[in-house]
Amino acid sequence: MPPKIRGMTVNSTPQHSPLRRFTLMLPGEDKFDPDQDESTPPKGLPQERFLLGDKLPIAPVLLLGQSGLPVNPNEVIACLQPVHFHATRDHLILMAQSQIDLTAEESTKLLQVALPFIEEDFGNKVLFQGQRDWFIPAGPFANLATHSIDQAHGRNIDWWMPRDTSESGIAKLWRKLQNEIQMLWHIDPVNEAREQSGLPSINSLWISGIGKLEDIRTPDLFQSVTRIYGEHPLLSGLAKHLGIPQQGEIDFSKLVGSFAYLDRPENAWDRLKNALLNKELDEIEVIDFPKGKARHRIFTAKDLYKKSWVFWKKSEPLTWKEMIAS
Repeated sequence: MPPKIRGMTVNSTPQHSPLRRFTLMLPGEDKFDPDQDESTPPKGLPQERFLLGDKLPIAPVLLLGQSGLPVNPNEVIACLQPVHFHATRDHLILMAQSQIDLTAEESTKLLQVALPFIEEDFGNKVLFQGQRDWFIPAGPFANLATHSIDQAHGRNIDWWMPRDTSESGIAKLWRKLQNEIQMLWHIDPVNEAREQSGLPSINSLWISGIGKLEDIRTPDLFQSVTRIYGEHPLLSGLAKHLGIPQQGEIDFSKLVGSFAYLDRPENAWDRLKNALLNKELDEIEVIDFPKGKARHRIFTAKDLYKKSWVFWKKSEPLTWKEMIAS
């Protein structure tokens, strides 16, 4: 008779307990693929593609997260965002929304001025106005190729402006509307007051995220995720779409089965590392995007220590910088 396997009794069926895993995703930057046509910008940041799929339906996900509205999964929605273009000697640079300090009152007033032009050209009513994001059925602009502010900010906008895809002339139509709104806002009292206060003017409108909820393609790992942590605007809508609880800050008493995408992941690393060392977790999965491609690494407690040939000395745990550089 063969020996019994540890943990089993005769005639028993082995039980495989799922590993207690926490998943941490790090932000990535877009990278150029030498096999692709570099005459056009890469489509989306790698983390955007990872979370939502290659069609990048960012606008309806943001709308779902910011509003209590029912969102038609088959309606193509666009996100419009009031922005500041910073003029350099020979080109314009898009500033991040976090840099412009737009208030809810300013946003409302600017939309009121632009609303008739927007709704006429889109052929639709604005669905919802957030402080930084306005949402509208995309109408004739449904097939524009666009890029999120997260991807395009800090760069020359000439290369990141919307492009035609299946129908020519749509990008030109958008540019015409954008120019009309720029002229309206140039003389608006909101901008006069902002400039007197030393704030950047709101001098243009950005369009991005065009898509529908039906286009979302989430990674397989979300089939086993029980909660989502992080304050990125995409997470709230994605969590609602998937029916998974979401909150901004990590609850370190509820790590098992959780997924996090954090603004400052280094601030959470020591406590996550201790959860492994104290056997509260079996492993931490770290997802990052070297050269724009998703990479999955699994860290167990034994992986947290530096490798050393000095065997008589106790190994030190990896620091955050050492972990992400490994």
